[in-house]
Amino acid sequence: MSTKISPEEFYHLSKNISIIDVRSPQEFETGHIPGAHNIPIFSNEERIIVGTKYKKSGKESSVLSGLEIVGRKLRSFAEESRKLAKNNKLLVHCWRGGMRSASMAWLFETVGINTYILEGGYKAFRNYGKSQLAESKELIVVGGLTGSGKTETLLKIKEKGQQVIDLEGLANHKGSVFGALGQEPQPKNEQFENNLIYEWLNLDNTKAIWLEDESHSIGSNWIPEELFNLMRTTSVIKMELPKSERIKRLVNEYAGFDAKFLEDCILRIGKRLGGQNVKAALESLQNGQLDTVADITLAYYDKSYSFGLDQRTNNTVYPVTLEADNPEKNAEILIEFAEENI
Repeated sequence: MSTKISPEEFYHLSKNISIIDVRSPQEFETGHIPGAHNIPIFSNEERIIVGTKYKKSGKESSVLSGLEIVGRKLRSFAEESRKLAKNNKLLVHCWRGGMRSASMAWLFETVGINTYILEGGYKAFRNYGKSQLAESKELIVVGGLTGSGKTETLLKIKEKGQQVIDLEGLANHKGSVFGALGQEPQPKNEQFENNLIYEWLNLDNTKAIWLEDESHSIGSNWIPEELFNLMRTTSVIKMELPKSERIKRLVNEYAGFDAKFLEDCILRIGKRLGGQNVKAALESLQNGQLDTVADITLAYYDKSYSFGLDQRTNNTVYPVTLEADNPEKNAEILIEFAEENI
């Protein structure tokens, strides 16, 4: 007899027990619980057939149609589940904890696998995860103008034992119009949220969580409202590096990339840069003067970031002057500053 468990229990058990997601491949691709294995009861096409049958002829007819489709797959389901079971246990879920997960759980139990069903399904897990993002936790948000090395500094902070969520790493994007350079394709937004939720659930509530100050969107991914609202009302440690240091970092980061791609990026912010600046930036790019290109584009990004920072109340922004682009040293300075002031 399978056991129904809450999303919280499901999360904790998933650290040691494999998750079986029985939704269709298309549902799984749109977004799934990290680490889950897809054993779809129905293919994308079969799901449409059964759903259409339900709308036209009712539940009984659709169930019979589903049984006809699934019957020939039972053996392969059982064999695959045995390979994935750890200590003879499996976690299983569908969209809302209905017939699909119950049917697969019955099969798993029939072949001797202890099975736990996610009550409320994938939908309930996402609702639970988002509610946890809204929980009041001690956040430390690290800000700074473009080229300050915020992400690398945060990773050094993590190496020093602090809790860090790398939002740009989860999104495969550095946030600006140039942010896709050198990155893997971005996950679908639902998957980005799921990956974030899983990292969030793994954190210690009694310790501070460090994040980078971000706009609501990171490329095509959006920070969930629940977390974004917390970030916007949290104190910011603003890294302040000399512009010359920031330019050097940007040149090092983008020097190896295709000039045509950089040109397209410049044109995408052309209206905000202004015609004269666009012309100067493109000429500098053609001449290999990447430091000049960085200098020109920083004028836009500095203004944009400063505007966003001004929307916060003044007493929530703590400027920290840093001499050089040295993530290792700067991480130590920020940790010490946070311990003394936040």
